[in-house]
Amino acid sequence: MNIESIRRYPVKSMLGELLPEATVTPAGLAGDRRLALLDRATGRVVSAKNPRRWRTMLALRASGAAPGPVRITLPDGRELAGTDDVDEVLSEVLGAPVTLTATVPPGATLDRARPDEVLAAGITADVTVDRTPLGGGADPVSFVDFAPVHLLTTATLERIAAATPGRTVDAVRYRPNLVVRTGTDAGFVENDWIGRDVRIGREVVLRVLVPTPRCAVPTLAHGSLPGDPGALRVPARLNRQVPVPQLGPLPCVGVYAQVVRPGTVRVGDPVEVS
Repeated sequence: MNIESIRRYPVKSMLGELLPEATVTPAGLAGDRRLALLDRATGRVVSAKNPRRWRTMLALRASGAAPGPVRITLPDGRELAGTDDVDEVLSEVLGAPVTLTATVPPGATLDRARPDEVLAAGITADVTVDRTPLGGGADPVSFVDFAPVHLLTTATLERIAAATPGRTVDAVRYRPNLVVRTGTDAGFVENDWIGRDVRIGREVVLRVLVPTPRCAVPTLAHGSLPGDPGALRVPARLNRQVPVPQLGPLPCVGVYAQVVRPGTVRVGDPVEVS
């Protein structure tokens, strides 16, 4: 196995960027999800997990990381960076007052629409929304959903695509940090990695914690990539796992991991599961 692609998302819930290599810190990829928008009306973290309210986030793209400025590209091609009037422009684009921040609020939460209801009623429907805490398995210096690193295999992407002949599945829908080319036809192979260590290249060691439960985000349009309800319906049919007992079986794609040994990862690095 080897690393096929490395992806970083400088601003939570925006589109991110492909990298040839990345520094992996105890808090995850350097620059990954270190920024987020806060809804000024509620104080909650803005997330496309509530698509009725915030799906436009996936029309915005963020790139770059400290010490340089993070650049945000708007749907019309304009680019915001540095001292630009970011909050006012983003509030106008999103249709609600928001603030860009690098500080994770104590007890940070976001709104997560129940994915089964979104599938049944559509992304504009008024469905049940749960208030969800952030970063249960991570250092509170970033805006990750649970753990610092998200892994996904090509075998899983190919299995999802094969379930609906004639379609392909882009990894961007599932927002992984590392896509691992497996060289196997067995889909959802990363389910077997839970509790095991993943060694990448000469330095990095990750410990896989839980399967990644999926929300409505994979079904949404991501920039020019159109919406696709099958991106959630297929794993809901083929791969329901139990990330934590209190949640019960949920559609899962990929796995969350913590960093055991930091270092640098590069595209093409060999990957070994202990």
